[in-house]
Amino acid sequence: MSSELFQAINLLEEEKGIDKEVLLEALEAALISAYKKNFKSANNVSVLFDEEKGAMDIYAQKTVVEEVEDEQEEITLEEAREINLQYNIGDIVEIEVTPKNFGRIAAQAAKQVVTQRVREAERGIIFSEYQDREDDVMTGIIQRVDPNYVYVDLGKIEAKLAKQEQIVTEEYHVHDRIKVYVTKVENTNKGPQIYISRSHPGLLKRLFEMEVPEIYGGIVEVKSISREAGDRSKISVYASDEEIDPVGSCVGPKGQRVQAVVDELNGEKIDIVEWSEDPVIYVSNALSPSKVLKVIVDEEENSTTVIVPDYQLSLAIGKRGQNARLAAKLTGWKIDIKSETVAREEGLLRDEDTFFDSEEVKEDEEDDFLLDL
Repeated sequence: MSSELFQAINLLEEEKGIDKEVLLEALEAALISAYKKNFKSANNVSVLFDEEKGAMDIYAQKTVVEEVEDEQEEITLEEAREINLQYNIGDIVEIEVTPKNFGRIAAQAAKQVVTQRVREAERGIIFSEYQDREDDVMTGIIQRVDPNYVYVDLGKIEAKLAKQEQIVTEEYHVHDRIKVYVTKVENTNKGPQIYISRSHPGLLKRLFEMEVPEIYGGIVEVKSISREAGDRSKISVYASDEEIDPVGSCVGPKGQRVQAVVDELNGEKIDIVEWSEDPVIYVSNALSPSKVLKVIVDEEENSTTVIVPDYQLSLAIGKRGQNARLAAKLTGWKIDIKSETVAREEGLLRDEDTFFDSEEVKEDEEDDFLLDL
């Protein structure tokens, strides 16, 4: 075995970051396999590498016995003591059995197996590098587009953006830079696979973390997100410090922070509302930009009946029921919306009722409204 092979192994370790021991183990396995196949050896062989001399030797391991029954696996005590007088019955003797013409066969076998192990090791390095990126946002470059997938180059690996993870209103073009949310990283037989999304609610959360220092620093907490990707989303935020305005923090000066998120999502409308443990306040906030007169809570059914002014009914429900649907998903409460007139007819609203007023909870109500920027 020439010294050039060891130099190549050292080079692979430096350039590709593959552990030298991994490569030597692969080489050893290849050489043993080649020896057994071509010289009909038993299973008792090992390989000894001498990197300084650039050499490799094959050794057969034989058990010391009184009478030999299998010459490939056994050796007599007399023969063993010709090698070393310290051997006794039952000891294992290693005898060099390297064939003179073994070099060419070994080289062929080593090339195939080492190439395979190098590929496996490279895959392992890539997987370890990307497995910590799960639930994170990465920026990539679109390489190609077909009817089912958008192929995104993320550096050392190409990820596929499936059709169901795309935003219907978006167009994807080759060479465009794009931010994607990593939903899952797997190490498969075909190598590491990264699953990405543009429609996942996690993308919205991570984008706000990138734009809002208070969220990144934990001062403001994102409690919940409901999203209909490409059209409209709602996000509820909370700050334990009463002096911190969680909604205002997300909006930013002159709406700059939320505008950056909207731009990244190509105009997707975003409601930012304040979370509350009181379902009356929370549900009312979630239905912004509509005003709410009263919220009736049924905790057993996990449902609410929300009464709004007649002129606010369509706004509260939203186009094709979108506003109410997103609010229900955001809060986790079923929401049944009734107009003031219908509520009075059903006896749900009386003249002496004190109407819920979201302005009592938050003076600047405009920040809770739809940010259609």
